[in-house]
Amino acid sequence: MTAMSDTPERAEPLDAAALALAQRSSDGEADIVLSGLSEPADVQEPAPSEQPAEEIAADGTPSRSDSWWELAKTLIYALLIALVVRTFLFQPYNIPSGSMEGTLLVGDYLFVEKFSYGFSRFSLPWGRLLPPFGRALEKQPRRGDVAVFALPSEPSTVFIKRLIGLPGDRVQMLGGVLYLNDKPVPKVRVNDFVEINVDGYEHHIAQYRETLPSGKSYLVLDSIPDGPMDNTAVYTVPAGHYFMMGDNRDDSDDSRGVVGYLPVEYLVGKAEFKFFSIDGDKTNWWSFWTWPWAIRYDRMFTLID
Repeated sequence: MTAMSDTPERAEPLDAAALALAQRSSDGEADIVLSGLSEPADVQEPAPSEQPAEEIAADGTPSRSDSWWELAKTLIYALLIALVVRTFLFQPYNIPSGSMEGTLLVGDYLFVEKFSYGFSRFSLPWGRLLPPFGRALEKQPRRGDVAVFALPSEPSTVFIKRLIGLPGDRVQMLGGVLYLNDKPVPKVRVNDFVEINVDGYEHHIAQYRETLPSGKSYLVLDSIPDGPMDNTAVYTVPAGHYFMMGDNRDDSDDSRGVVGYLPVEYLVGKAEFKFFSIDGDKTNWWSFWTWPWAIRYDRMFTLID
């Protein structure tokens, strides 16, 4: 605010003689030295600076405390909106391991739809600390969904796998082929999945397109032919549970091992689409000048099969 003088300025009236003298110059020509009419001597405008400082502030200039409070309210509203979106609508995750290659790569960032299967305590922030309450607004998952869930043996750990078996299904791997209810699931060899390490060496992995009885189709990897995960016993999925498998069949901790049968309560949501992807072998978080060459632009804003 511009500082104001404490001394009010006045427009003093001129008498007739002074006005006549001012209007006549030494060479006889008139000089205009005052324009307009003067006010009577008993009329005086109050100087703006004589108004109390509190009134000037009240005339429209917010106080500093009001400004800070408005900023605080804006931040609180933004945090509440973000919490509601994250809890009930969509939550972002990133992929730290290769258990879902070739569907998801290390460095993919994706959104999980929280309301796809309803809500349990594991859908809520710090929900594992709450007592069990079942599943509100429960919806049945479908075979082939890529789902995020809390690990039953360690609920603070979150996994992402493909849902293969529904309650009552019989699931088995024989010779690297998935059997569902005693019938082989068709799979067709496609182009190899190619990994390029930091030295530029290409590693080719056999890749197949697998198609479930519902018609849901997706890519799976078989990195170890006739490996230990290619032949299993028959798993009969109990009621209220699901059978989860990674698409990288020989490099996945899933229902064939550490996960076991997944209780429905532990489902968090369905992975819907990728919004960002970056190759961590080509950059570091502090090497920001290399980021443009490490971003996988073709994977951004794409749906998850």
